Amino acid sequence: MRKIVIIGPESTGKSTLCKQLAEYYNTVWCPEFAREYLSEKGMDYNYEDLLNIAHGQLELEDSMMQEARNGYYFIDTDMYVMKVWCEVAFENCHTWILKQIAQRKYDFYLLCSIDLPWESDGLREYPDPVFRKKLFDMYKDIVINSNTMWAEITGTDTQRLQTAITILNTIYKRK
Repeated sequence: MRKIVIIGPESTGKSTLCKQLAEYYNTVWCPEFAREYLSEKGMDYNYEDLLNIAHGQLELEDSMMQEARNGYYFIDTDMYVMKVWCEVAFENCHTWILKQIAQRKYDFYLLCSIDLPWESDGLREYPDPVFRKKLFDMYKDIVINSNTMWAEITGTDTQRLQTAITILNTIYKRK
């Protein structure tokens, strides 16, 4: 099973791309657990909440993987996202999250660019274009140094989907 993680700052089309890719490859995708957690708890989160979210994300990822088929499993968010979130919000990261980064292996990262406009949804925090660029650069540095294949995804939702499909079909020799 190829585990493909869609990564990047908030409001860059990660969930949309995950859903579209899962539909195209006739498989499942793992949503971002944080959205469910924060929708219930609210945005007044603390450092420990991020550890709870990380645990929930991995539990969801592991359970959804059982339903994946056709050789692909798309994951919206991984522990690198949790690391960045912890460091940006609290200038620290839980050791458990760092250990999960070292232990878990993925096959490919699709890094979503910040070229889509930021959209407020009640859960997003960073609309400032300069700060979005800083976050994007943090994610780009992560994927460059991850020892995992990756590609940057840009353009409209349709362009992003077509680019991702072309890349994955080329890498994995699928017609």
